[in-house]
Amino acid sequence: MDASHFLISPASADPIYRQIVEQVRRFVAAGQLRVGEGLPSVREMAEHHAINPMTVSRAYSQLEADGVLERRRGVGMAVAEARGVGLTADARMRLLEPRLRDVIREASDLGLAAGPVCERLHALFLTPEVDAPPAATPPVATSPKSPRTSR
Repeated sequence: MDASHFLISPASADPIYRQIVEQVRRFVAAGQLRVGEGLPSVREMAEHHAINPMTVSRAYSQLEADGVLERRRGVGMAVAEARGVGLTADARMRLLEPRLRDVIREASDLGLAAGPVCERLHALFLTPEVDAPPAATPPVATSPKSPRTSR
């Protein structure tokens, strides 16, 4: 798996290291990363996503401490034996629950009913993801500078 498979959002409320950790956990749970399969090097991840290598190292170290990854001499980080078996659909759904609860809380705060939120989720699920800037930060309009004239 190469670094381009990871989606890092610097604008997210989640720290970047946590985004990496959660994505690796999901890849392993879904069987997209198998036992012994290597991850991108710290340098590759950092360069591809323009992030600090220490951030990637922190994520990999946490995953190693949790038994998800193991260091392999000359190879780098790979999926550990104990955690490499794909999880059931129910177990994968449980991994998603904390984020779903966050969405429910936010929707409730915004006064949105469950029906329309579920419909939007379903529509987004069927729509391919497109890299776009976050909607919360509108572009700043700038006007060209007018040349100064002397009077």
